[in-house]
Amino acid sequence: MPSVTVRDLSLNYGAVSVLKNLNLDIEEGEFLVLLGPSGCGKSTLLNCIAGLLDASDGQIFIKGRNVTWEEPKDRGIGMVFQSYALYPQMSVRRNLSFGLKNAGVPKAEIERRIERTAEILQIQSLLDRKPSQLSGGQRQRVAIGRALVRDVDVFLFDEPLSNLDAKLRAELRVEIKRLHQKLANTMIYVTHDQIEAMTLADRIAVMRSGMIQQLDRPQEIYRRPVNRYVADFIGSPGMNFLDGEIVARDEGYHFTAGDIDIPLQRYGFESARPGPAAFGIRPEHISIDSGEGWPFTAKVAVEIVDPMGSDTLIWTTLGKQPLTIRVPSDRAPNAGDSITIGFDPMNASLFDAASGDRI
Repeated sequence: MPSVTVRDLSLNYGAVSVLKNLNLDIEEGEFLVLLGPSGCGKSTLLNCIAGLLDASDGQIFIKGRNVTWEEPKDRGIGMVFQSYALYPQMSVRRNLSFGLKNAGVPKAEIERRIERTAEILQIQSLLDRKPSQLSGGQRQRVAIGRALVRDVDVFLFDEPLSNLDAKLRAELRVEIKRLHQKLANTMIYVTHDQIEAMTLADRIAVMRSGMIQQLDRPQEIYRRPVNRYVADFIGSPGMNFLDGEIVARDEGYHFTAGDIDIPLQRYGFESARPGPAAFGIRPEHISIDSGEGWPFTAKVAVEIVDPMGSDTLIWTTLGKQPLTIRVPSDRAPNAGDSITIGFDPMNASLFDAASGDRI
């Protein structure tokens, strides 16, 4: 039985449709990430599951129980918000215990839960401090702890790391992943950061305009995006796109764009057909100074070299269309160099020019 089930869920504000007939099954103990840009409906969906928003249509089940019309406190969920939402006048201990006291949980049980949560999050030394005496990362740990002490089956995270600096975000990503491994609870996590999604998720639901575009394992979404929108959103830097067309020849299909001619015999077509298309290839799937054996090679001029530490990004053009290449820093050329690039269309993605769907 799925831990959380969403059936035919819609949410409208007057004539504006925010969520559109969504269906989603989240398995027991799964870490699911709702990913998408601002305004795509990911936080709205999370708030519907939490009971903070009333859906216009559809139903929500948690652990097989229909909670569509139940109050948030009765749904068996713990929620962590983007803002820490801590009581400034209370110590960490009192922040953790406040909701439990209001729910009538016995004092001994409250203490047991606080000690267990503090140990898991490594905040034992912070229990007697107030929020003003904590760093941003420590405050977010306390906010997570306030959800953990509720001892629920499903945890909801609404962009909990977006207010932190890059170093803290990376550290807390590891802590949240470790937390999930320890607890094995179902977790639903909202973010616009595709790196967070790729590193944390068992599965990712990529959203756009109130609908789920693709729901799958991170590597499958990265390797075989279902449409151009998903391909463009996942990856840093994003996928390269060459606009052209697929043509049929005696030896098979080719992708052409001006002087570019890429044989597609090694491409895994889902529905082969000639016509206008976009050829997508990720920067890390392009090699430089390639020898013989690549299905496609070309000479290009290096325009910009962008060192990134262990990797270097190269900006160039192929057939008058922009192209980004990721290479190890110890093999990076210089701006102005002429280099040979090569890639295997087996690693590429083709998308229909009109619909954007994967071909």
